[in-house]
Amino acid sequence: MTDTALRGESQRPGEPTVLEDVPGWFWDHDRHAFEWFLGRQAEQGVTGDLMEMGAYLGRSAIVIGEHLRPGETFTVCDLFDSDAPDDENSTEMNVSYRKTLTRSAFEANYLAFHDELPDIIQAPTSALAGGRVPAGAYRFIHIDASHLYEHVVGDLQVARVALRDQGVVVLDDYRSQHTPGVAAATWEAVFNHGLRPIMLTECKFYGTWGDPEPFQRELLDRVDLAAGCHLSTETLNGRQLLRMTGSSEGIRPFRGSRYLQRPGGGQPESRGALRTAQEEAAHDLAVRRARAAEARRPVNVAKRAAKDLLPPVVSSAIRRARRG
Repeated sequence: MTDTALRGESQRPGEPTVLEDVPGWFWDHDRHAFEWFLGRQAEQGVTGDLMEMGAYLGRSAIVIGEHLRPGETFTVCDLFDSDAPDDENSTEMNVSYRKTLTRSAFEANYLAFHDELPDIIQAPTSALAGGRVPAGAYRFIHIDASHLYEHVVGDLQVARVALRDQGVVVLDDYRSQHTPGVAAATWEAVFNHGLRPIMLTECKFYGTWGDPEPFQRELLDRVDLAAGCHLSTETLNGRQLLRMTGSSEGIRPFRGSRYLQRPGGGQPESRGALRTAQEEAAHDLAVRRARAAEARRPVNVAKRAAKDLLPPVVSSAIRRARRG
């Protein structure tokens, strides 16, 4: 029996062994682009927090979380299985996500690849507005929440304030036929609000409110870029932007989850060893999900309200007071 067949036979629902087992629309070129931007920041000593607005079942969040460094935080904001704030958003969710999107499914997928969950805000992304996230604290923000124009405009306003000078913002579905609101908000930000494009892929827009040229120069020099990624240049309103196309040649697969790996490294060699590894991983996952459930108890949610919703200066004062 092949490894693939063995994995398929014994894998239980909710136990992803590889990133592709996590449902979602996050393809190799964009995974490689995320890792390129996040990796360049690490190599150049750029620090700052990470954020994802709209996570679905966690495929892109798992990749972003791989680049979290000590002292940084990763914040994920999504409605998950909560009610939408307005009828139009509720209709959008019912069409696309309502049957499959739950917070518990996201947590299970994320914890299959990481030891700890990100900071989760289960709310509309509008909960991040009004100074509720610290200005200039973030180095990378992925926007993939509502496709409605008004909501994307608000998400971009949050990102503009939250990002540091050379921070990177990524917008999903900037050109899809069914998401004209994302396209309108994206290009409005470019022409009217200082957002500068770095690169376009088939699905995502990569930009900054800083200087795009250092990123573009390294991309064109093919620093750490996979062999199958082809770049072309365009000029938009007198400014350069790049387009990435090509194949997946040279894009390394993302590492396996705890269900694929064993303590000594690599994949279990026998069905019994695989099942033992899965049982151990399932126990670990149960412990981590229990911690997450405990954190969601009403009393604990109330304790975290200052962190999630109060202005950063107030939250910082509360944390200092608790430390004594």
